[in-house]
Parts: sequence; structure tokens; C-alpha cells
Amino acid sequence: MPQTILATDLDGTFLGGNEAQRAALYEWVAQRRSEIVLIFVSGRGFDFMRQLARDLPVQPDHVIGDVGTSVATGADFAPIPAIDQWLDASWPADRVQQIDDIVRRHPELQPQPPHGGRRRSYFYRRPEPVQVAATELRRLGFDTLMSDNQYFDVLPRGVQKGSTLLRTLAALGLPEHRTLVAGDTLNDLSMFQTGLTGVAVSNREAALDHAITPHTNVYRSAQPGAAGVLDALQRFHQQGDFNGFISGHRLSQTTI
Repeated sequence: MPQTILATDLDGTFLGGNEAQRAALYEWVAQRRSEIVLIFVSGRGFDFMRQLARDLPVQPDHVIGDVGTSVATGADFAPIPAIDQWLDASWPADRVQQIDDIVRRHPELQPQPPHGGRRRSYFYRRPEPVQVAATELRRLGFDTLMSDNQYFDVLPRGVQKGSTLLRTLAALGLPEHRTLVAGDTLNDLSMFQTGLTGVAVSNREAALDHAITPHTNVYRSAQPGAAGVLDALQRFHQQGDFNGFISGHRLSQTTI
């Protein structure tokens, strides 16, 4: 059986669902560990993912953290030099001051706790005032990302989960056509926009559900969190590339 690469968001996705659903996914992966390359792709930082790797019955082979702005490989979270060079080049030293100068004028944005990666992250309550800050930041050459009706990230232009995942797959020599991506919020949209086969779990954010409508590479699972991941992973691993279909149903148009 060829290896399958599972590139999955954590909160609400790989860690979502009830205890039995999570246990079923982790046991299925553990039983086929040599056949599954597991990549965590999260807004979380490395400290969280190191602890998670110690606590879970299955550990990631590679991790993409901080909404795609940090990458590591192996049990020791070793850097991937080519990816780090790209990320560093996209985030010059003066970037943080430029962002702070703008955000200071928008008290609706409240800083998240300290984190790693090449980004600045905030909480918000009302989207309308934040849109003004987002426009100003994009004019300066940053990307901005609002997700889950509370998180606001300022990122290097062209750097999100999806773009970093594609570069990571290439750097590691992992085939795109054997890769399944999974997510539940708007910060996962860029993974679905890569064209890689994807699954959006049933507890997905309404805004993500709307955004993936044109993408025929995305399967809307009727199962939440880990159960939704397992739903798609079992089919994808057994059948290989879906080629736009899953069990006779076009991925983004049918929920089964």
C-alpha cells in the first residue's frame, strides 16, 4: 500500500469530536503507522505541539505551526533549512514595528499570548472595525486572516498553511497526489485552495463552508472532528487519489 500523507489541522479537526471518535482515529493510524505520514498543520505553536506529541498515542512526523509560519520535522522538531530560509526572507526585522504602529490605532484588536513563527496574532470581537485594520495592513504588503469569529493573524505576504504545506511536501519529497488535508475553520481554507484532496469536517465554520463551495477537491464530511478525518482518510488511503469523487459522490457537492 503506498503511503498516504495526512496533513491535518488540530483544534476542531484531529483533536475534535468526542473521546471515542478521537480514539478510533488514533488507533486506525497507529495500526497503519508505516503507511501514514502524519503532518500537523495548526495555528498552534511548537510548545503546544511538543506537549501534544507526548500525550497522544500517535506522534506527528512533521509539523507546520503558527498558521504556516514555522515548520519542523522529526521527533526532535528539527528545522528544514530551505523552508526556514524562505520564511525568514518573507519576514524582515522591521515588520513587527510596522504592524504594531497600525494595530495601536485599532483597540478592537487585543494581542494573543506570545507565540512563535513569523506572524502577529490578535483576538477580536466585532469584525467591522478589524476590516479597517486589515485593509491598512494589506496595503503595506501583509496578508491578514480572520477565522473562527475571534482570531486575527497578520502574516507575511503569500505565507499561510497551504503555501507552506506545498513547500514542505516538496522539500521532503512527499507526493501531492497522495496527500489528504483536513480542517474546520477559515485558517484552513488555504490548504483546500492548493488543489490537494481535502476533507472539511461537519463542525466546520460556516464561513469556511461557504468559501469551499467552488472547490471540487473538498469533501464535506457529515462527521465531526476526528470522525470526519477518519471518514475521509479510510476512503482515501484505500482508493488512492479520489480524482474528484468519493464513493461515487463529487466531493464538494455531496455530503454522505
